[in-house]
Amino acid sequence: MTRNPGVPRLLRRLNDRTALELLLSEGPLTRSELGERTGLSKVTAGQLLARLEDRGLVEVTGRRASGRGPNAALYGVVPTSAHVAGLEVLPDAITVGVADITGKVVVEVVVDPADGRDPVATVHAAVQRACASARITLPQLKAFVIGTRGVVDPANGDVRFSHDLPSWHVGVLASLRRTLGASVTIENDVNLVALAEHRYGAAAGQDDFVVVWTGIGQGLGVMLGGRLHRGITGGAGEIGWLPVPGEPLPADVTRPQSGSYQRLVGLDALTGLAQEHGLAARPGATGPEIVRAAVAGARTGFLAAVAARLAVGVAAVTVVLDPGLIVLAGDVGRAGGTELAAMVEDAVAKVCPSRPQVVTTGITGNPVLRGALVAALEQAREQVFSDTV
Repeated sequence: MTRNPGVPRLLRRLNDRTALELLLSEGPLTRSELGERTGLSKVTAGQLLARLEDRGLVEVTGRRASGRGPNAALYGVVPTSAHVAGLEVLPDAITVGVADITGKVVVEVVVDPADGRDPVATVHAAVQRACASARITLPQLKAFVIGTRGVVDPANGDVRFSHDLPSWHVGVLASLRRTLGASVTIENDVNLVALAEHRYGAAAGQDDFVVVWTGIGQGLGVMLGGRLHRGITGGAGEIGWLPVPGEPLPADVTRPQSGSYQRLVGLDALTGLAQEHGLAARPGATGPEIVRAAVAGARTGFLAAVAARLAVGVAAVTVVLDPGLIVLAGDVGRAGGTELAAMVEDAVAKVCPSRPQVVTTGITGNPVLRGALVAALEQAREQVFSDTV
């Protein structure tokens, strides 16, 4: 009879991985509790915990009172066993967050990118500053995920097109990996928002949904079957280019503000609608400021007009994907809150055979950064937890 010597080793690795994920999701557990949840015997669970302790991945975090005998030791994942970095890169700011392996954010810094002509040096300096604030070294970061505006090519991971970040071109990813390490990923910012909503926000527990990002630019994050849908070239979600009847088609695709849907719901459109509805807005007011003023002043006519325009894009997505749940995000979506979301839902129901639920974002703080940290943690845990034996 031929034996496969790799099987026991594989089983130990799978058990270790399961135990670590349980300790992360359910908090500190005793040896008995871990055995009950994994189906392992107390002896096997004890051996597993000893193995993970030796590797510095778990530690005793306290004691639990027991009715009989001595108090049982509680085991938890060592937070400092690994760290990750998430970044949001904008033309005028780079935000870096560092989290430990449990997902706790230990530091968040904002750095001025100066002229931004050397993205690699700028990102490196920003990450080093964050590491210094977190009192860790660069090698302790197991994964980096960078969120940017623009189209990221799924084939090579490079930014294929970004109007706002012209220096982020093909070859930047390879240079970043040479500087920071191999575990660097660039991702579209709205896709990262979808990951954040899926993990922490309004779409938690939902595997089919769409994030509609409305702000300076318009975008979509599409989650189907629990996985991001990026498209063949990474262009899935560029809803600003959606052709809209009555709006001119773009003459120059390098100018995002010329997209038909962008013209319909962008800042100029919101400003014009405010004037039409007698909503006084200070000169130079941003889209979110205009919408917040309308919500505060109960200007339902203006909000209904904005909802009708947003519904054009939501309806187009609904009839193609039928996601069931639409999350309104971005500065304008957040400013409109539940009132705007309800109006969009009603407007979509009038023009679609199906009625998706439309809700406002459930993410507080920086949603792109939170999504970047979600993606980075997935990578780091896969790396750290999959090689425990």
